[in-house]
Amino acid sequence: MRICIVTSVYALSDTDRHAAFLVESTRNLVARGHQVEVFAPSYEGCSSHTVEGVPVHRFRYFPARWENLTHGQGAPNRIRNPLYIFIAAFYILFGLISLVRLCRRQRFDVLHVHWPFPHGIWGCAASRLAGVPMVLNFHGAELALVQRFGFVAFFLRRAIACAQGVICNSSFNAAKAALYGATSPQVIPFGTTITVQPRAVVEARPVRNLLFVGRLIDRKGVDIFLGALPTILARVPVVAHVVGEGPLMARYRQQVGTLGVASTVIFHGVVSNEQLQSLYTQADAFVLPSIVNRDGDTEGLGVVLIEAMAFGCPVVASAVGGIPDVVVDGETGLLVPPASPEALAAAVLRVLEDAQLAARLGRGGSARVQEYFEWGRITDAVESVYRDAVLRFTGGRAMAVPAG
Repeated sequence: MRICIVTSVYALSDTDRHAAFLVESTRNLVARGHQVEVFAPSYEGCSSHTVEGVPVHRFRYFPARWENLTHGQGAPNRIRNPLYIFIAAFYILFGLISLVRLCRRQRFDVLHVHWPFPHGIWGCAASRLAGVPMVLNFHGAELALVQRFGFVAFFLRRAIACAQGVICNSSFNAAKAALYGATSPQVIPFGTTITVQPRAVVEARPVRNLLFVGRLIDRKGVDIFLGALPTILARVPVVAHVVGEGPLMARYRQQVGTLGVASTVIFHGVVSNEQLQSLYTQADAFVLPSIVNRDGDTEGLGVVLIEAMAFGCPVVASAVGGIPDVVVDGETGLLVPPASPEALAAAVLRVLEDAQLAARLGRGGSARVQEYFEWGRITDAVESVYRDAVLRFTGGRAMAVPAG
């Protein structure tokens, strides 16, 4: 099949980790023999290019200095600034025009649209004007926007009515999408985005390693993690590794100083795949203390949890959003109430002080990833949605689409 992936963010080079789960998904589709192209916005003036041989069509929507609505902290956070609401209008307009032109020129078999607001607007137009079936893929951020901008609900309903298939990355988001007319959304998660290596075996480690990976934005709950450290340090010596960048970096650096734990926290920023592999193999526990922020946004799935579990690392995470799809409490990790440094500290200490529990959670997490978050299974499910979408769009006239 000829597939067009429509997204707000995609890797800027072969080594960039932006939207790494989309790059991995594309890699698996290409390995099945599909022809895949990506449609995404420009970032600070960048032009079209390729990533691992896959064409990435970049459209311009504003002068380069301000062309950063996506990437980094993401559009939902950017548009808290009124200037970016103005820029978003140009983003929607030029994205719509550019996608319609691309689809009429290239003649794709399937249009796979991620984050259906605002991209569902583009997808509906391209689907009707270029005659291509559309599959929508919900991740959560677009659903949370309804709380801030009520009109988003109208566009989500219209996009779903126009689509021939709906995918959600978690059962949590599937339930929310159903509120806007998705009658049978398919829950298809993503898998790990880095090569899994054997965990290091270190006996009697004097200082334990805690790890967080993610964007430094409010819904990731990094402040909760840092707030739990004094309680943890009172019983177990640890080093807290924080991997990622974002607008709250300065605030978190100030917080560790105020808490008196600056010497035990390492802010790594963005790291290479090799460095991330090393951090996963050395971590004694992985922490994802996500919250529901004031805009109603939360963790749609938690790919970093899947990666940590694939490495056999015991995980501790908040019971919010799509995280319970990944972490089965007491079997593949520990779940805690959100926004509670005390509960987070207690769960982390359970893992650090009970070697048998840590080993059992690590084994359970690894087995869960192999069973449910394996890329072969995921790609099978995506292909099935594509086949069904083509059949619906063509009125039952099947295409020659490979299975499995």
